[in-house]
Order: sequence, then C-alpha cells, then structure tokens
Amino acid sequence: MRLPIISGVIDRRILVNYRVEPAVLSRILPAPFRPLTIRDYGIAGICLIRLKQIRPRFLPGFFGTGSENAAHRIAVEWEQNGCRREGVYVPRRDTSSRLNTLLGGRIFPGVHHHSDFQIDERGGRYCVHLSSSDGESLTVEARRASRMADRSLFRSIEEVSAFFERGTVGYSPSARTSDFIGARDFEGLELRAMNWRVEPLAIESVASSFFENERIFPKGSVEFDSAFLMRGIHHEWHARPSIPCSRNAHAFATS
Repeated sequence: MRLPIISGVIDRRILVNYRVEPAVLSRILPAPFRPLTIRDYGIAGICLIRLKQIRPRFLPGFFGTGSENAAHRIAVEWEQNGCRREGVYVPRRDTSSRLNTLLGGRIFPGVHHHSDFQIDERGGRYCVHLSSSDGESLTVEARRASRMADRSLFRSIEEVSAFFERGTVGYSPSARTSDFIGARDFEGLELRAMNWRVEPLAIESVASSFFENERIFPKGSVEFDSAFLMRGIHHEWHARPSIPCSRNAHAFATS
C-alpha cells in the first residue's frame, strides 16, 4: 500500500549533531550508502521532532494527530539511477505514538519503537528525555542562542541550513525481508517544507546511549559538534521509491 501525502506542522525540531570518523561510519552503513563528509568528518546525530496536525493532505488540520519523535541519523550519499544523491540513513526511529508504532514499516516507511518522552520547555530552554523498553536512552538540555558553537564544523548558519535542506530524504531498513537470507530493503521518506528556518542552540548537556556505545563508536571516534532548532514548519511527507538491499549489505539497525 502506497503512503498518501501527509501534511502537518513541525512544532519543534531539535537537530543534535556529532562529528564522526568516516571509517567508523563506513563500517556500520549498509550498501549502497556511504558517509557524506564535511571537512573530512562524517556527520551523524539525533532529530527530536514534535509533530502536530499530521493527517493525509486531503483532510483539514483538525483531523490531525500529534506526537513526539526521535530519529538517529547519519548523513549519507549514494548512487541511484546513475546520479549521486544526498540524504540521511536512519537506523532507528522512536515515537510516543502507539499508532506510529503500529503503522511504521507497514503503512509508512520506517520501523518505529515506542518510547517514553519527558519534555520541559520553558523560557527558551529545551529539556528532552527519551527512554525505551529495549534500553535506549537520550537526554538533551539546551537553550536558544544568538550564535553558533565556535568549534562546529559548520562555518555559518547559512551553511547549516543548506546542508540539512539537502538531506531531507531519509532511508530506513524495512520491516519486511526481501529474500531467503533475510536481507531488508530500504524505505524512503522525503520531507518537503513550505518554510525553512534554522536557529542555533547552545547545548548544556547531552547524553546518548547510542552514540556512547563503544561497540558501535570506538572511544575517540565520535564527538559532539553542534545543535540547531527549527520551529513552526509547515510541511509534507512524501514516500520515495525503495532501494533494494545489496547482497553485500551489512545493514545496521537497532531493533
């Protein structure tokens, strides 16, 4: 069943970014994806997104639902139909919505884990804590800022905005296996924003069981880089054609 075009509002989107040694990302990325680098580093991170008024485009907004969501992302490039593409590979998605958990990987792309979100947003501060039944956890404490972090790989807010706007297509492992060896195809979802504005965030504290897992990211191979905020983004989600799993793919997913 093909996903209808979904409309809604991104009420709040926090982008937490890490710089990672490309060789480490190459080991965990499945073919055909390879790390997209900026100044010799790969970029991975977490997208913490609160959605509102989510519904098929043909329905008015009051039919929509809302949820808190998190996606672990790796910036990637790949070849498709003879052209180089950019986007993100999403090994894990978490959601507060039971409906998203039920339909993810079935009606719309990407398996979704049901998780508990604790949110505190007051006075320009954003505190988000995530915990899942399978042991994943995440805590982000941040505040709105007037300037970017000095040590970021990104040199300007314009560069940041363009980088993430090019990476609005995400691929995730399918819930369904594609052949007798149990390989998974990759399901695609594209974010199309009607308005796009990125603001800097100053991180006060960040802890991620995913990025602190030394079996995945050996000590010294990953370092926090920067964080950014988006608010009030009217948008649509469009399904993208699946990418067949290569037989030499070693898809990494936390499931």
